Amino acid sequence: MIVLSKRLMSKRVFGACLFLFAFAITTPATAIEIKRVVSPGGIEAWLVEDHKVPIIALEWAFEGAGASDPKGKEGLANLAARTLDEGAGPYDSQAFAARLQDNAIALGYDAGRDGFGGSLRTLSDRRDEAFELTRLSLAEPRFDAEAVERMRAAVLSSLRRDQADPNYVGRRLFYSTAFPGHPYGDEIRGTLESLPTITPDDLRGFVKNGFGRDRLVVAAAGDISPEDLGRALDHVFGGLPATSANAAIPDVEPKGLGETLVATRPTAQTVMLMGQTGLKRADPDWYAATVMNYVLGGGGFGSRLMEEVREKRGLSYGVYSYLIPMDHSALVMAGGNTVNAKAGQALDIMRQEWKRMADEGVTEEELADAKTYLTGSFPLQLGSTQAIAGILLQVKRDQLGIDYLDRRDAFINGVTQADVQRVAKRLLDPNRLLTVLVGRPEGVTATRTIEGGS
Repeated sequence: MIVLSKRLMSKRVFGACLFLFAFAITTPATAIEIKRVVSPGGIEAWLVEDHKVPIIALEWAFEGAGASDPKGKEGLANLAARTLDEGAGPYDSQAFAARLQDNAIALGYDAGRDGFGGSLRTLSDRRDEAFELTRLSLAEPRFDAEAVERMRAAVLSSLRRDQADPNYVGRRLFYSTAFPGHPYGDEIRGTLESLPTITPDDLRGFVKNGFGRDRLVVAAAGDISPEDLGRALDHVFGGLPATSANAAIPDVEPKGLGETLVATRPTAQTVMLMGQTGLKRADPDWYAATVMNYVLGGGGFGSRLMEEVREKRGLSYGVYSYLIPMDHSALVMAGGNTVNAKAGQALDIMRQEWKRMADEGVTEEELADAKTYLTGSFPLQLGSTQAIAGILLQVKRDQLGIDYLDRRDAFINGVTQADVQRVAKRLLDPNRLLTVLVGRPEGVTATRTIEGGS
């Protein structure tokens, strides 16, 4: 517990330093210059150089790493993410955390459906220590038994706790139904049965096989020159294997379309989740779909779903829609909650709005409002050094081009009513929605009922 508290203190110390500079970093997206940096060793990164504040943010990902855990070892990548900074090289967990804290360094890892990510924030005068600790965590993680057991216990505890959360139950049921037998259908944290089987040697094997420079994507922002970043890239990542041994993940189409599943739970409200095949990020219709989604349910109180379900009828505190692009599949989804007795009514209205969008598209006023918001709000996402590095990394991973930030507004503003109508007809079919409800919904005809939500 001492080590965990030190990690939290480290984040708070850095956060206090960052707060001092927060208001100095806001920069219009169109004013950002992105530089392509290639290290002497051939490692590429994108950089937004900014010397106004003494902060450096480094973000990276290993594409595909951890997206497919071995059978029976589900949760391996996530457990690795939890333990990579729990001791490395000559430093055990407590000593490693102390060095992070003493130098106000924030270092963390995350396992996702399509890759394994890392994040570093440091004050520029501590960068040498920050880069060395990051290198050690990647190249020489210890995976000491005590740290592994502590992190395993924490993950198991979170899994047990989530079994009682209707929202979690709904998400798990949706994804396991949409992607059976595929990594997208698995719980990224693993299961109560698989986690105890993961050994420190399994974690070492994951790092050895997954962290290859051929799958590495890097972005940086802040108080560092291209030359210094190039040297740092070689120092941090240069000792990793040239290639990775990640298993290939197949493309997959969502299953269960048209089904309505009810997981019964003794709750006062019903959680509603519904979705069908969406668009990958590289699809030419992505921007039209983004505008469509904003009007349908992504625009908060100004969206159709909120207007019809909450404002006019008071059936829910919140209802929404969103796009989920993945490397090997895609979804367009909607969700919300309502009292059990009104579940059927709320669900019918959501499906009616789904159909209305497919049949009618958007009005001129809705189109103009969506464009204004989507272009005007984007610069607010670039309000910190870390945020800029994170967005750069995502743009690089999505292969949108180094000049994407300059072109984004034009893509949004180029969307027409006809574009939205076309993409809505392509995507939205209420008869092909996979619908999951958790609770005791009334007025709903289920194609399958799962007692207890298991």
